[in-house]
Amino acid sequence: MKGSFFMNIDFHTHGKLSKKSAFSLDYFREMIAEAKHNDLDALALTEHFNTSNFYHLYETLDSTYPYNGHYYEAEGVKIFPGMEVDIAETGHILLIGRREDVIAARTGLDEFTRKGHFISFRELLDLADAHSLWKIGAHPFRDSTPLHHLDRELLLRLDAFDLNAKDMYKQGVGACRSKVEAFAASLGLPVVGGSDTHQCLQYGSVVNRLEQTCETAAELKAAVAAGAYAVEVSPCLEIKVKSSVMMKKLLKQMIGEPLSREELIG
Repeated sequence: MKGSFFMNIDFHTHGKLSKKSAFSLDYFREMIAEAKHNDLDALALTEHFNTSNFYHLYETLDSTYPYNGHYYEAEGVKIFPGMEVDIAETGHILLIGRREDVIAARTGLDEFTRKGHFISFRELLDLADAHSLWKIGAHPFRDSTPLHHLDRELLLRLDAFDLNAKDMYKQGVGACRSKVEAFAASLGLPVVGGSDTHQCLQYGSVVNRLEQTCETAAELKAAVAAGAYAVEVSPCLEIKVKSSVMMKKLLKQMIGEPLSREELIG
């Protein structure tokens, strides 16, 4: 029934503190525990495609959690495989699907992992379609990696856009949401929420509440296309994101990892 929700999911999450850090199962388990604490039933794990030891992350999940062909069952939370990919024109695209298809697509990106050598938007769309991956345009109005400037014909091949917690924190919830929703509407595409968390305190800042329980990425895509969901922004978004950003910065300093330009000025 419209207005009755049965599944809470975050469509943009990371399993590591940063690209350079090693994947830690203990850290990941802490992330999952916090996701459950924020009433999340499922996550799309969209780790950066060019993070260090990308394949090791999925190998560790394979050896730790049951995988039913569509998602991992991790401490009671469904983990749908995915990745976040940089494109040559500037911008990030989230790809979500079966583990086998995510890994196959990632293998096709082995020669495109360095800045200045990223895959073109068109080629990435073709690669994603060849592996039946769900395609979401990440944070389309982020200053450093926008998407709104790209060819409309190619943008129309996306399946949704990301309403990103980090951008709402920096740009203001109302202003950011209005821009993203208006842009998506101009293309006839839906908008889904993503916390973009690398640190567990950010979970729950924005959540997608689905009117059905989904067991596959294809079902998730269909539910979103049908509008059978609502994007809920937490009234605590500012403190959630701010505390997460501060904690991530502190943890990176503790392990001696260089801070990004954004972290240094922010």
